[in-house]
Amino acid sequence: MTRGSIHIISLLCVSFLYVASSQAQSLFIEAESFQDKGGWVVDQQSIDVMGSSYLMAHGLGVPVQDATTIIKVPQSGNYRVWVRTRNWAAHWAPTGDPPGKFQLLFNNQQLTKVIFGTEEANWHWQDGGVVALEKGMLKLSLHDMTGFNGRCDAVLLTTDLQFSPPNDNETLSALKKNSLHKVTPRYAGKYDLVVVGGGIAGITTAITAARMGIRVALIQNRPVLGGNNSSEVRVGLSGLIFKEPYPNLGKVVDEIGPIGHWTLYEANQDPEAERSKKILKVIEKHPEKKQHNAGPKSNYEDEKKIEIVRKEKNIDLFLNTHVFDLKKQGDKITAVIGKDIISGEETIFEGKLFADCTGDANLGFLAGADYRMGRESKAETGEESAPEEPDSLVMGTSVQWYSEELAEPSSFPITPWAIQFTEESCQKLTRGDWNWETGLWLDQVKEIEKIRDHALRAAFGNWSFLKNQSNDKEQYVRYKLSWVAYIGGKRESRRLLGDVILTEQDVLNNIPYDDASFTTTWPIDLHYPEPVEGLENEAPFLAKSVSRSIKPYAVPYRALYSRNIENLFMAGRNISVTHAALGTVRVMRTTGMMGEVVGMAASIALTHDTTPRGVYLYHLDELKTLMAKGAPET
Repeated sequence: MTRGSIHIISLLCVSFLYVASSQAQSLFIEAESFQDKGGWVVDQQSIDVMGSSYLMAHGLGVPVQDATTIIKVPQSGNYRVWVRTRNWAAHWAPTGDPPGKFQLLFNNQQLTKVIFGTEEANWHWQDGGVVALEKGMLKLSLHDMTGFNGRCDAVLLTTDLQFSPPNDNETLSALKKNSLHKVTPRYAGKYDLVVVGGGIAGITTAITAARMGIRVALIQNRPVLGGNNSSEVRVGLSGLIFKEPYPNLGKVVDEIGPIGHWTLYEANQDPEAERSKKILKVIEKHPEKKQHNAGPKSNYEDEKKIEIVRKEKNIDLFLNTHVFDLKKQGDKITAVIGKDIISGEETIFEGKLFADCTGDANLGFLAGADYRMGRESKAETGEESAPEEPDSLVMGTSVQWYSEELAEPSSFPITPWAIQFTEESCQKLTRGDWNWETGLWLDQVKEIEKIRDHALRAAFGNWSFLKNQSNDKEQYVRYKLSWVAYIGGKRESRRLLGDVILTEQDVLNNIPYDDASFTTTWPIDLHYPEPVEGLENEAPFLAKSVSRSIKPYAVPYRALYSRNIENLFMAGRNISVTHAALGTVRVMRTTGMMGEVVGMAASIALTHDTTPRGVYLYHLDELKTLMAKGAPET
């Protein structure tokens, strides 16, 4: 906007832009900062692509409660209404009735007759026409009409009836940064170790380091910890812990991890052990915990993870904070900058050492760390599983779901914008597990919204067919779709490169390394698209697993730090492995042990004022001693 001066007004904890001049008055309201989000959810998965998080009406076919906020209209008059939104299904269904329709209400009145979320497939400003507003306080509401994932990024009201807001991300992001929020980020402090990413690997990294006596910032861009093992995604913890050569690795994993399928498996190996008796007793009392994936929310124990982290005196926890920028000196990171996904407020975190536990290697990518995506060629790696030529295939994103049987019949809408199933192509299920997986040929970072949305089209379309058209619909009449993930469960994207890049043959041939550390036990489990006959015109929404058994294998420590960013560790599915080797190390009890090793190595690096590489070169025996002891207990 070029007219008038810009002022910041904060009203009832909501940030919005008030542009005042003799010519125009404007209000810019970010949807994610609405005071009462009702049934709408905050989605930040595409924040690096579109520059913002947004609100989404994820109601599983039932309209969600209105999101509301209070704004102050600076003067009475006519205001043009603009809403930044998209018709999310238009990429697949450009005509017909869009799924994500919603209205904008003013003091509970629909002053503009425009229905939003009905036009372009891409994010854009949809013109809502002109409304007459009175000066003073005004309740603004987003009113969902379908329950099928309508989405809103921002609302703009302006008395300049000829003005059109910018559509390109760069201009819009600059406008938001300079106008809505403080230009100078808030200073959080200087930490010994800054851990970015609050999945299992990030939690264990932070806890282990903190218990070694160093000050840690743990930054997570969701309201919960656990990543794929949170109630938002609902993937169980897989892999075995407490294995040779360091059978005390896994203590923190065991402490924070919910009891489930794999803890039960281990307990059954030695049922007389005290730990096993405890596990078996819990499972006997709560048999639902045996459900590995797509289980009840309580199975994933979000509150427990947060409580354990908050009890650590050396950890400062920052939830809902997305790291989008950083500062460097040479090949060292000196600070990262995070953005609150709700308020947009920016915070700077200084650090001596950094750990990328984001899964997508967001921190390493920002720092310019060497990385790979997709599959390497057979000529490059010598791996049996590698293709002849390198390509972009990755293991995909799962959007799991489940239904529940009720006492009474339950209906579900027709979904003409979703995948159109037939009797031959439909999946006659009441629950979608890990194999409801999409995007294996797409960029899992840049195209995650499309990947997730295609998975929603599959889940909703299949369920609609079962409920309304299937020859067996009477079998589903009392089933209600109860939960569908809207945060995608990713397996693979960027892999940061370290001083060692683990390969498939390292694991299969049990190649020894002097810096052997955590042990991987999961098979080399690689996923491939599984097309469904009759749906050749749709991208696959199912995947198949091709596995090769392994013997327990100790992975070299040198796969846990960047080869070209001096003070960057990594733990999780973004470590230094080939695509094929990722098939074994990517499961979360294994990545949790990575975090324990990184926490120990960070304490050594700080004690001796060295780098992650320096720990290997000069202090490897000390790291081995710590791994033999295992992480300290509280």
